[in-house]
Amino acid sequence: MQQLHPIIQRLFEKKGFDRQKIEDFLSWDLKTIPDMSSLKDLKKASKRIIEAIDREEKIGIYGDYDVDGTTSCALLFHFFKMLGVDVSTVQPSRFVEGYGLHLSSIDEAVQNKIRVLITVDCGISNNEAADYAKEKGLDLIITDHHKDARETMPDAFAVINPNRRDEIDNPDYEQLKTLAGVAVGFALAVQVRTDLIAMGQKIPSLYPLLQFVAIGTICDLAHLSPLNLKLVRHGLKLLKETEYPGLRAFFTTEELKAKTIPSEKLAFHIGPLINSKGRLEHPEASLALLTADNADKAREYYDLLVSCNQERKFIQNEVFNEAREQVKRELQYNDKEHLITIAYQPHWHEGVIGIVASKLVETFKVPAIVFTDSEHEGVIKASCRSAGNLDIFNLLKAQESLFIKFGGHKAAAGLSMPKENLRAFIDNMNASLKDVPAIVRTRMDFYDLDIDATEINPQLMRDLDMLEPFGMGNEKPKFRIKGVKLESFDLMKDVHVRWNLVKEKTKLKGISFNYIGKHETTAPAEIYSTQNLKQEDLSVYFTLGMNRFNGNESIQLMVDKVEFD
Repeated sequence: MQQLHPIIQRLFEKKGFDRQKIEDFLSWDLKTIPDMSSLKDLKKASKRIIEAIDREEKIGIYGDYDVDGTTSCALLFHFFKMLGVDVSTVQPSRFVEGYGLHLSSIDEAVQNKIRVLITVDCGISNNEAADYAKEKGLDLIITDHHKDARETMPDAFAVINPNRRDEIDNPDYEQLKTLAGVAVGFALAVQVRTDLIAMGQKIPSLYPLLQFVAIGTICDLAHLSPLNLKLVRHGLKLLKETEYPGLRAFFTTEELKAKTIPSEKLAFHIGPLINSKGRLEHPEASLALLTADNADKAREYYDLLVSCNQERKFIQNEVFNEAREQVKRELQYNDKEHLITIAYQPHWHEGVIGIVASKLVETFKVPAIVFTDSEHEGVIKASCRSAGNLDIFNLLKAQESLFIKFGGHKAAAGLSMPKENLRAFIDNMNASLKDVPAIVRTRMDFYDLDIDATEINPQLMRDLDMLEPFGMGNEKPKFRIKGVKLESFDLMKDVHVRWNLVKEKTKLKGISFNYIGKHETTAPAEIYSTQNLKQEDLSVYFTLGMNRFNGNESIQLMVDKVEFD
């Protein structure tokens, strides 16, 4: 193993990693991943799919409208295309059918003469739809990763889900349960390929499909277990030279020339663009982009998503500002501890309440639930986001009697309920959280290491790349430098701040996005004047990034917080 930068070594020491654990963490070896073929019903599903192909029966792919569902649909579309099999892809509208598999979806599949319907990233809680599919003679194969939380599992032809109740006996359960929906879809494709090869057929490698696995895994905030780290690393590597026109559209020539594609590109650019269409209307354009077969068509759909995302940002900012002010007013007149943020307005756009909930968690450091009116009279629906290490799914499950629909996982959930239950829900959630230690239920401000400004160099940036991908369970390291002076600052678009900092003789350039107006932050002008007046030094909390412009690269601090020592 090569000599690592001292900061990277200290990060591993803090984690308690010995040499073997470091090697395991940095490993790319796909031969060491758990056996995904051990997932229950996987081989049964594969056999039925191969029968359908042999009999020329029509196969349908039904996926959720978020990034995980859309990349799952795209992955299986491209897989069947490799086999020379045409499949129908269907996604529900957030505003018409809503999340999950519906009776109307079964009717539509039957009308379109689909004999095998494969769900991706949904289905585990849709027992009624599974019963209806059986009644209609449709073989339903559910692939999902959400918690199996109904009294019984759906009575489908096959249920492939690492989180189904009887997978807990699987020796690889702890890693397999972290798979995103797209990775479960990939496991099904791998099994079908394996079985076809055993029957003497020649099938191309599925390795390129890991690009979709990487995007879905990072954007769905799947826990980056050793299994997911390896899958995503290979996906990121493939994205740099992608041959899928729809994926290539996301990258500039400059980005493709860089040594690596960072996971942040997926989380903060590709994911929001794919999500944007499904947040505001039907998601079909996003899937059309990911399955496009030429660059012109891909560019057309990409431009459409960029336009849609601009609209989404505008709507989101309006809803967030209203929600934040609502919470501030309540805090002003309430002297109780702020345990959870619960906000509601009937007119808020349903497509952005999930992002707004996440931003409220960032702002107030506690779990957030954002409600709006549903399409049904007297019914409200919500997106829920956790904070800290709190299991929001289990907390909500205790209130399930109040809900009409409910589903999700540890970090995020969704629900709908009669509006008349809102007051009881708020009271119950606050009462439940009183018994949970603050360290579990709050988003803590933390940093990984104190470092010296002179330690920031190109080798550190190269070695940080080795820790990729960053995400849930493998957060990007946050550093602190003490004894810093603010030489000057610039405001950009009235909300972003560019910082010019100095520590002794080392100059540091930093940037903070959306800094102005953040809850409990000090304005740069106030920091600058107080520093000069009182001759006080500053501490800067940041992650590290590369600024690429006109072919030049420079290291910059992605500043999270500036405070006085």
